[in-house]
Amino acid sequence: MPTTATRAARRAARPRLAVQRAARGAPAARALARYARAAARAGMTVTLRVVGAPEARRLNRVFRRRDYATNVLAFAYGGGAGDIVLCHPVIRREAIAQGRSLAAHYAHMVVHGMLHLRGYDHARRAEAARMQRAEARILRRLGFADPYAVK
Repeated sequence: MPTTATRAARRAARPRLAVQRAARGAPAARALARYARAAARAGMTVTLRVVGAPEARRLNRVFRRRDYATNVLAFAYGGGAGDIVLCHPVIRREAIAQGRSLAAHYAHMVVHGMLHLRGYDHARRAEAARMQRAEARILRRLGFADPYAVK
């Protein structure tokens, strides 16, 4: 039987997630948090923010020196803390173009961002393959198909 101390330790180890919405149309905050928890490590503190194209473009320009709205940006602050910015219009457009459900593509982008916060990268081929395997494994547990599988 768990003691008060063990229950408190489990609660403290759970990832802490906040969801902010500056744009409409994304899946429910509860779903976004579920996707994030599936890829989180114990003790992480993460804010997911759904934004429109102007905010995503501004953040991408300021922090990555790329002047366009991108689907997901991840900002790691160390110690397991970070922010993930999700651009709804871009994610919606990509989901349609790829013939995927909006929920499946959001799950992929949230998991992708969470893995970046955990230190994964895709700058090199071997790193990209490792990250893609992790994404596919997590998405499969969430009930979504492998986004990298060739149809």
